[in-house]
Amino acid sequence: MTAGETVRGLLELTRPINVIAASVLTFIGAFVAGGVTSHPLEVAAAVAATGLAVGAGNAINDYFDREIDRINQPERAIPRGAVSPRGALAFSVVLFAGAIGLALVLPWLAIAIAVINLLALVAYTELFKGLPGLGNALVAYLVGSTFLFGAAAVGEVGPAAVLFVLAGVATLTREIIKDVEDLEGDREEGLNTLPIAIGERPALAVATALLVAAVLASPVPYALGEFGVAYLALVLPANAIMLYAAYESFDDPTAGQSRLKYGMFLAAVAFIVGRALEGGAVA
Repeated sequence: MTAGETVRGLLELTRPINVIAASVLTFIGAFVAGGVTSHPLEVAAAVAATGLAVGAGNAINDYFDREIDRINQPERAIPRGAVSPRGALAFSVVLFAGAIGLALVLPWLAIAIAVINLLALVAYTELFKGLPGLGNALVAYLVGSTFLFGAAAVGEVGPAAVLFVLAGVATLTREIIKDVEDLEGDREEGLNTLPIAIGERPALAVATALLVAAVLASPVPYALGEFGVAYLALVLPANAIMLYAAYESFDDPTAGQSRLKYGMFLAAVAFIVGRALEGGAVA
């Protein structure tokens, strides 16, 4: 392999699209907390730390999954020989170190979230990935915590805590629905996902119940006077879309999990609009 192919392989290990998406979610968390312009260095450090941590987590995941990937994903960087297993491990350590260094300049709550997330990223593949429900819950927490991390970086969690709950539970619901969608393939591979462990409909019922609880919490920023009616006007339709998606998944998991993404996106927009109209983004 040439140096260029190795560099390309290292970049692939990070999953650039995932890195960018997670970094954007951290920025949104800081924006919703109202600290983008008043704490620009902290926001930049949090966004960069998120990107490095996600890249490191993806790289170490490929390191642990290298034998499975030789069969299921032979085109990935390690199986095709672009990056050696030891090189992938060293690369992930460098990225993790960079994320930790950036996180250390942030407030203590952000540091605590960063430490927990880094440990979770390392432990996911080896400890949680094969456990019914727990692997889904960890993924959901990591997605939701990007908002919380961004808010904690500017020292004002506020309504971002509700966004963390809503995004995390919606992600958990979607992960469970995806497991129902992939039931046959997962069973053939010997995986023990939640739908396999307790059945399809009970798993969907659990996912729906959790989503209902999160939806009930979504008006809290409006009730506390943190956001105005514009937020409510957007978050309520988002809630309706997500609830319908959960209902739809009982008959069509593919359509349900796809529709749930749109509801999650609209919910995030509701928080952005709520903060922007309240003028807190420039506080």
